[in-house]
Amino acid sequence: METEMQSSPSSPSEPPSFARTSAPSASPSVHKLESSSFSGLGTEAVKIAETGLSATERGRHVISKTEVLSGEAFVLLSLIAALELPTHPVSKLSCHTATFIMPSSAPTIKDIIVTPVAFHDPPLLNAVGVHEPFALRSIIEVVTDREENGKAIYGLGESYGDATHISRLQRAAERIKKSSIYDTNGIFRACAEVMGEDTSTGGDGMAGLVTTASATDKVFAAFEVACLDIQGKLAGVPVCDLLGGKVRDIVQYSAYLFYKWARHPGRDEEDEFGEALDPDSLVKQAKKMIDEYDFKAIKLKGGVFSPQQEVDAIKALREAYPNLPLRLDPNAAWSVETSKWVGKELEGIIEYLEDPADQIEGMAAVGKAVSMPLATNMAVVAFNHLPESIAQDAVQVVLSDHHFWGGLRKSQHLASICAVWNMRLSMHSNSHLGISLAAMTHLASATPNLDYACDTHWPWKRRDEDVVIDGALKWQKGGVVVPTAPGLGVELDRDRLAALHEQYKACGLTKRDDTTYMRKFQPGFSAAVPRF
Repeated sequence: METEMQSSPSSPSEPPSFARTSAPSASPSVHKLESSSFSGLGTEAVKIAETGLSATERGRHVISKTEVLSGEAFVLLSLIAALELPTHPVSKLSCHTATFIMPSSAPTIKDIIVTPVAFHDPPLLNAVGVHEPFALRSIIEVVTDREENGKAIYGLGESYGDATHISRLQRAAERIKKSSIYDTNGIFRACAEVMGEDTSTGGDGMAGLVTTASATDKVFAAFEVACLDIQGKLAGVPVCDLLGGKVRDIVQYSAYLFYKWARHPGRDEEDEFGEALDPDSLVKQAKKMIDEYDFKAIKLKGGVFSPQQEVDAIKALREAYPNLPLRLDPNAAWSVETSKWVGKELEGIIEYLEDPADQIEGMAAVGKAVSMPLATNMAVVAFNHLPESIAQDAVQVVLSDHHFWGGLRKSQHLASICAVWNMRLSMHSNSHLGISLAAMTHLASATPNLDYACDTHWPWKRRDEDVVIDGALKWQKGGVVVPTAPGLGVELDRDRLAALHEQYKACGLTKRDDTTYMRKFQPGFSAAVPRF
């Protein structure tokens, strides 16, 4: 059953709502206001205007009239201002009518469709296990009450695909129907209300790698992106313009390398990258990605093999690509002492070391002993983590991710905080599809202090498995060209959406669980940290 978000009583400071005199339109509507409909406000306006009082005195006069409600005072002051216009001298303006422009009512949310999808994922190894055969995502369509060319205007969002998270999205979707697509504060409050009633656990969509991010922020983020997509379409501008305008035309991404098996055990298909379990095979993996995408930076997911082997891999990559920035991310798999050793081994070789040790305290201890910046998307994943991290100088680079930081605008707020405290900014990635890539690209393009190439899992996705129509997202010089079409600049490929939804229903997965999947093949595997 559809649940409406309860509207709060009108504040006395708000102007009264007016009945429409014309059909809804995307452009402002001209309204005729009869003075009789407003308790003689038109006549009152003329009387005050004829006194010859200054604008300030007239304002005080209106405010002092206790019998005039604040909402009516707003209209009254507007009418007085209209009377001052040279083209409308008092002697020529009817005391019974006044004409002024009011914006059309905002589009509201008519429906929200949450569609879970699954797409093939290679056996990528990490500190907590190995990726399962399918990655799960949810596609969100926010449908408005406005139409263009006979079709409803809608916006797109993308989020995690765990069953618990999808249930949260669906419950929040019911609560925010009929909301204005501009009232993202109200939508956030509704999401918070839903999560306040939530008793489920899990649903982080991150295999336990990010567990303390706000569930409310994760739910809200997908709806906010969809609302901004709609706002951009209505205004005829790309989402980056709604975020302050782009500061770069191409958003750089990094070649994201993984140790991996050649194929999923028990499955015949082998992906195009093949096996990568040693430094030489990682160099080959990097070459394949760089040859195709022209990436200008390289990241290695570590925490899989011994620290010595992963140090050797980074050194092999440095030899193969002497001019490309390198970074290493073991997902907090190392002890503080191991992290210090790795940091000293890689001095002058990597641009930053990401999450070598667990928690803010561990990162701070490592930071005191190494020279390169420490980065995180595990120790600091919410705003309330920032004060302690800053106080201890635990990290110097924060990886934003609008999917769990609460959307695009909150991610910009994070960027501002980083700028104030002289912290640098990068961007985290999870397995994703084209809607997320578009949102990431718009955000990155409008974030001046984004200092590093962003992470992306894009090369690991099969080219024919996406939910957006091909061609909107163009790769060039190691990055994605910022779309210039209104909104996110991508549209749904409904046939492929349907196919990936059927794949979701058939794959048998309801959550991401890298650890349990790994234990099928290595029963004694432990994801406890530190591993090394």
